Amino acid sequence: MNIILLGPPGAGKGTQARSLVEERGLVQLSTGDMLREARISGTEMGKVVADVMDRGQLVTDEIVIGLIREKLETVNAPGFIFDGFPRTLPQADALDALLSAMGRHVDAVIEIRVDDAALVDRISGRYTCGSCGEVYHDTTRPTVQAGRCDICGSSDLKRRADDNADSLRTRLLEYYKKTSPLIGYYYAKKQLHPVDGMAGMDEVGGEIAAVLDGAARAEAPGAG
Repeated sequence: MNIILLGPPGAGKGTQARSLVEERGLVQLSTGDMLREARISGTEMGKVVADVMDRGQLVTDEIVIGLIREKLETVNAPGFIFDGFPRTLPQADALDALLSAMGRHVDAVIEIRVDDAALVDRISGRYTCGSCGEVYHDTTRPTVQAGRCDICGSSDLKRRADDNADSLRTRLLEYYKKTSPLIGYYYAKKQLHPVDGMAGMDEVGGEIAAVLDGAARAEAPGAG
C-alpha cells in the first residue's frame, strides 16, 4: 500500500507517519532524509546530490524521483509513505508516471485538515527528541520527566528555529501557493481522503486507519 500525506506545516504528518511505520510496517520516504542519506552514500546518485547541494543549488525533481526509484527498487516493504513529496503538480505527475512504470500506484492520499490559527499554538510549543525523533508539546504533550524523552531517555530535546508565528505564516503561504493545488488534483482522481487534524492524535490515527482499511478492502481480489 502506497500513501501520500498532505497537510500544512504542523498538521501532524510526521507523527502519523511514525505510527503507520510501527503499526503497518510501511516505509517512510522523507525527501529530506533521502537527500541526506544520498549525500554520504558514495553512490553515483549520491555524488550528484552532493555536488548540487555543495554548489548551493536546489535539487531537481528528476533527482528526487531518482532517489525514490532507488528506494522502491531496493527496499522490501508492504508499502511506502510519501512524506514531503510531491509538493507541486509537476511532481505529482512525475510520481504517478514512476509508480505506473513500476506496476504500482497510490492507494490513498490523506489530507490532514487543520485550523491555521490553531497551528500557531501547536507549533510554537513543539519540540522533538534529537535522538529518536519523538514529538512533544509544552502543554498538550510534555515529557513525563522534564528534559528527557519518554521513548529513548535522551536529553537531546530540540526546538526548530522556525517554529514561531512569523515563520509559520511564511511556511503556510508557501504551502498554499505550491502544495494545496494537489488537493484538487487528487480529489479529481478520487484518491483524496480528508481527516480532521484538530482531533486528538489517536482519533486522527483512527480516521487514517479506517481510510487505509477501506482502500485495502477495495483492492482485495473479488472486491466490488
